[in-house]
Amino acid sequence: MKKILLGVLALVGVAVLAVLGLAATKPDHYTITRSATLPAPPAAVYAQIADMHRFPSWSPWQKLDPAMRTQFSGAESGVGAVYEWEGNKDAGSGRMTITEAAPDQKVVMKLEFLKPFASTAMTTLALAPEGEGTKVEWSMSGDYDFMSKVMCVFMDMDAMVGKDFTEGLANLGRVSSEAAAAAAAAAEAPAAADTTAASEAPAQH
Repeated sequence: MKKILLGVLALVGVAVLAVLGLAATKPDHYTITRSATLPAPPAAVYAQIADMHRFPSWSPWQKLDPAMRTQFSGAESGVGAVYEWEGNKDAGSGRMTITEAAPDQKVVMKLEFLKPFASTAMTTLALAPEGEGTKVEWSMSGDYDFMSKVMCVFMDMDAMVGKDFTEGLANLGRVSSEAAAAAAAAAEAPAAADTTAASEAPAQH
């Protein structure tokens, strides 16, 4: 029995050393990027990403906890706007702060995770006109601590986050195109009303 126990402990020790060895080979820095062309002009897309109040409508993580508690502070939109969330064990908690905003071009945010573990990253949403739409590149970059490297031995961070980014970009395209269509309809309404009024006005003799 003692030999069996020692054998098991030896195997566990080898496995732990193997994991630590693999973790040590992971890079210190990471960047995850996904892009998509959205069916809306840059101004419509920018309006969605520069206003933190609109983030829940296209966030790929909102579905993790429909009862998620959110709070907005700082600037109404653009630099200084803050979005905080606190949810279940899947959603965790954290804060996003816009640190740079160039109208119709890009928004840069500092992303601070508080739970289930603390970490910080920078995310950028860069916009560029493409045909009648907008090419959006969503990227996140940060540094790995050793525990993060250990986690990466068992999971593909790029694939996991990349999947969320792809879903988020699809959501962003939907809400941006809907907003652009609504704005176009609102702009056309007064012109149509003026045309109708003019056609119904009595002729002057």
